[in-house]
Amino acid sequence: MESITKNRQSIESLRAMVARAYGPEEVCDEGEDWVSELSHGWFNVAYRIRLRSGARVVLKIAPPPDVEVMTYERGAMATELAAMRLIREHTKVPVPAVDFADQSRELCDADYFFMTYVDADNLSVITDTLTEAEINAYDEALGAITHELNGITGTAFGPLGGPGASTWRAAFLRMVEELLGDGERRGVDLRHDYDVIREVVAAHADSLDEVTEPRFIEWDLWPGNCMVREGRIVAIIDHERAFYGDPLMEFGFTGSESSAYGDSTAFIRGYGHGPFTAAERTRRRLYNLYLALVQVIETNFRGHTDTGQYDWACERLRETVAVLGK
Repeated sequence: MESITKNRQSIESLRAMVARAYGPEEVCDEGEDWVSELSHGWFNVAYRIRLRSGARVVLKIAPPPDVEVMTYERGAMATELAAMRLIREHTKVPVPAVDFADQSRELCDADYFFMTYVDADNLSVITDTLTEAEINAYDEALGAITHELNGITGTAFGPLGGPGASTWRAAFLRMVEELLGDGERRGVDLRHDYDVIREVVAAHADSLDEVTEPRFIEWDLWPGNCMVREGRIVAIIDHERAFYGDPLMEFGFTGSESSAYGDSTAFIRGYGHGPFTAAERTRRRLYNLYLALVQVIETNFRGHTDTGQYDWACERLRETVAVLGK
């Protein structure tokens, strides 16, 4: 996926980063077949690199400093590293091991880190080759994995690295307001008045008060961030959007309120969640609203030239505003 946030580097810079992380003896100095860009990501650039020893690793680089990102994306690489550490320390969910991280900006104009390469298929890439039973099995496994991740608790709601809020209502309303501020600053047309969105959220904000314990939320755990092999999920990747909040905000629940995002039945079964209460359904609709806003507004920040995502997300926003009563 193309995006102006992808911070591609020269071959010389890549070699220098490899040398710093693994030592000069691991740098391949002939040809360019030792490095290839992984094209499935939407935000950071990632390279698959073969070391001289034959080992394969992945290098992930944050956006260039002169490219404006959305408010919630600031410091995303630090969030990802913190999330991976929490997952390794508190769960058995498989994530790549981080070999080296550099925030010095000496070799590159942005933060970067190296992690182990996972030799597996991206679930979103192979979905069309799977049977319905196989897809349901993966969705169920995703539900179980998400439930385990949500078992990690925090001390405040909001970003993993703070600043946090004492209530989920305060944290979520701040997340929404930051997002709307991003859109207003860049003049993004939501096909809705911004204040109407604010009114919709405020009208249902009391449903957020049921959430009293900050839980680790992966949020972006969809098939595109799952690596699979021989019928099993062997790693989850791309953790830069994690935060502490309400487990119902996880992507796997999205289809429970909008079939446009797929069918959540198998995910919910794997997660072990019972029927939703009225307040839970309201919260899930608010979270679908937030997701649609992200999907609309990010097309501007990432410099999309194709309007496909924008048009699709605007329709999701319209549907969600309607079911919330506007």
